[in-house]
Amino acid sequence: MDPKILIFMLLVCCSSVFNVGAQSYQGKWKLLKRSIGVSAMHMALLPNEKIVTFDRSEFGPSNITLPQGKCIKEDSKSSDCYAHSVEFDPATRAVRPLTILSDTWCSSGAFSIDGTLVQSGGYRLGEKVVRYFKPCMDCDWEEDQNGLLSPRWYASNQVLPDGKIIVVGGRYQFTYEFIPKLSGSDRILYKLPFLKETRYSALVPNNLYPFLHLSTDGNLFVFANDRGILLDYINNKVIRSYPVMPGGISRNYPSTGSSVLLPLKLFSTTDSDNNTSTPDAEVLICGGTAPDSNEKANVGVFVPASKSCGRLIITAASPEWEMEEMPINRVMGDMIMLPTGDVLIINGAAKGAAGWGVARDPVLNPVLYRPDARNSDGSTRFEVLAPSLIPRLYHSTAHLLSDGRVLVGGSNPNINYNFSALYPTELSLEAFYPPYFTKKKPRPSIVAVNPGLKIGYKQKISLEFTLEGSVILSDLFVTMVAPSFTTHSIAMNQRLLVLAFNNEVKKTSSGNYLVEGYAPETAALAPPGYYQLFLVHEAIPSKGKWIQIKQF
Repeated sequence: MDPKILIFMLLVCCSSVFNVGAQSYQGKWKLLKRSIGVSAMHMALLPNEKIVTFDRSEFGPSNITLPQGKCIKEDSKSSDCYAHSVEFDPATRAVRPLTILSDTWCSSGAFSIDGTLVQSGGYRLGEKVVRYFKPCMDCDWEEDQNGLLSPRWYASNQVLPDGKIIVVGGRYQFTYEFIPKLSGSDRILYKLPFLKETRYSALVPNNLYPFLHLSTDGNLFVFANDRGILLDYINNKVIRSYPVMPGGISRNYPSTGSSVLLPLKLFSTTDSDNNTSTPDAEVLICGGTAPDSNEKANVGVFVPASKSCGRLIITAASPEWEMEEMPINRVMGDMIMLPTGDVLIINGAAKGAAGWGVARDPVLNPVLYRPDARNSDGSTRFEVLAPSLIPRLYHSTAHLLSDGRVLVGGSNPNINYNFSALYPTELSLEAFYPPYFTKKKPRPSIVAVNPGLKIGYKQKISLEFTLEGSVILSDLFVTMVAPSFTTHSIAMNQRLLVLAFNNEVKKTSSGNYLVEGYAPETAALAPPGYYQLFLVHEAIPSKGKWIQIKQF
């Protein structure tokens, strides 16, 4: 019997432990591509619906070659003809090899206002490089070899209200800076002692890939290890320190947990009464493991990962952590915001830490977290979903697609490509279909966005849509999702807004439905750039429409 089939049968038999399949549709998995040629360590969805993914250029030969004439000269006698980055089309499943010159291992990224992927840092000769990939037909990587002031390996990025990108931290880098370098202030390196203070020890910098979230006041929430601050990055001043997250668990690499900014619910407005109140910003952090788990795993002791999650309203007058427990222990889990505002927790392991060969017990079941679902009796917000057949451990990724599926790829907890290891290198891509793909309810479809797909702040907008059957107004809302750059269990720049729409649905002359509302009011709520726009009815999202928001 095929080992994967046997694993699946065991999971189905044992799924009652997690209540899988007992009450509702638990989603499904579909293999999209057995091999894209590279292991998807880093992943981003462009506004043209193409996925760009890459690993590291020093892995050695990949399973896909560059086109003729594109080989990279290593010296006068040798060249590298293997691709380490590809473009994947989810619609056709076509793969196009891309040329990347510098080492992108454990790097970071975000998007510019025009939809260009801006990718920064990496290892050795790639540690100060800034790379650009534009969403066009035959585009390839462009690289600025001196785009950063400081080496950035395991750093994090966030788009800011002015469209610039802040790059924070990195291995032994207790600073931040801005890209691209357009002004004098962008050419200054800013110290951030918080990153040095939150290390487990000087030799074990277990606060790498810090979590970054832009608060609704325009300041930056930075979380490292077990605590966070609010940073005024313009004046280089920490304006707020938050309580330590309870439990004694480390949340950042290599004790890798994950984090999201929960949906920003914009207030209802009308033409005559434009409510300018700013919503609270609330952060959710889940998973991770003990501070010394990586050290122990290196000598063969695999510590159970944490089940704990914490919510913190970072804009509250006196913020305190609200703690919960996931149904499954998890380290290296990706947290992906779904168009409905729910959070999908996917990938990872139940024991060990992030790194080469230091995790055990792959967690194959995703978990759905519904932020507003807790009942008065304290019942859980979590639901365990259908399992995959493929372990996704260190160097795996996940990303929301515009059709509502979640693309999952990567996993290579080995020094090089190794297809016979305990957990082999994975070159496959698969899609997870969340529970809203149930056939029991019709799916809405956006027909048009008026006045168009380029939208200004505070602008009145309307969505024309179709739906089989009648509209339940109380179960209708519109969300706007920022495209993220995902790697190492972080979806950088991930952001979801519930837009302010009037409590009325109209019928058009063509028989379609129409709802009206407003774009976000400020760039602190929605930094300029591209977003996926979804209409959600009875917890079923439409396919997303790409829009661009900025000051026109």
